[in-house]
Amino acid sequence: MTAICRPAPIIDALTTGEKKIGGNHNLDEAVIAALPPNLKPILAERYGDSAWSATASITTRAEDCTEVRFFIKYASGDHGNAQLQGEFKSMQEISKTVPGFAPKPYYIGRLKETSSPTFFFLCEFVNITNNLPDPKALAAQLAQMHHKSQSPIGKFGFHVTTYDGKLPQTTDWESSWTIFFSKLLAGIARLDADVNGPWDELQQALDQTLNEVVPRLLNALEENGRMIKPCLIHGDLWEGNIGTDLQTGNLYIFDAASYYAHNEMEIGIWRTDHHRMRSKAYKIEYLRNFEASEPVDEWDDRNRLYSIKTQLMYSAHVPGSRVRNA
Repeated sequence: MTAICRPAPIIDALTTGEKKIGGNHNLDEAVIAALPPNLKPILAERYGDSAWSATASITTRAEDCTEVRFFIKYASGDHGNAQLQGEFKSMQEISKTVPGFAPKPYYIGRLKETSSPTFFFLCEFVNITNNLPDPKALAAQLAQMHHKSQSPIGKFGFHVTTYDGKLPQTTDWESSWTIFFSKLLAGIARLDADVNGPWDELQQALDQTLNEVVPRLLNALEENGRMIKPCLIHGDLWEGNIGTDLQTGNLYIFDAASYYAHNEMEIGIWRTDHHRMRSKAYKIEYLRNFEASEPVDEWDDRNRLYSIKTQLMYSAHVPGSRVRNA
């Protein structure tokens, strides 16, 4: 017996080919083709807010009237394609490691009905609130991801370039965490200088950090027979990239800029003044689930060092920001 579905909500109905789809967002035929074959789009609406891309939600319906929603993100040109590729691969890696911790990624492709090259990333839609996450729940899931993850070649880095916001990160594979972090930080410093111009005092401080502080703190992690496991990290885990499902209360992380790193790298971002997750509860709960690396008494120094990456990246995104003087 064929199910009789309730009428689809029609809001400023748009026509795509011969299919009438409700909503205020037009769906390219490439997007429709990327949807699971048993689902038909009935509604497409502009949704969300992104600093570097366009976003929308798609409601689909199965033959039994079940409705399934998707989230879609668009970006243009080679740069936009690379950004979306990095996010897609990051979300795939997170979903593979801890299923359900990130919205499931479905497809990445290129639109057909545009005059300039435009690309899209399609994933599961989750109805979330962006209130600050529960520290205990977040720490438990995040530590689980760090513990369970395994670098595919046993090194630090990632198999594609990932983007923190609109800017690329140096993610080439390295056996040494000290070398990887040095290249990552130096690359971000160059991006910042390109945007904000040279600053001799800052450059001197960066040179000292890269030449003295980084090897002093990070080489110590692997002294006396110790080893650092490369752990999958989200890479940009501020409160805007964490959401709580309004129905289930489950936590989700998204907009990932992943790479395999020292696990403590993940939470350096929680130290910065321009984000809201500065409560000690987040760090305390995380350390209950993943003990600080030896030397433990240098944990706070490493946390401060790792936070520099976030400060410089924010400065490169926001020219003239006060963060650059922090």
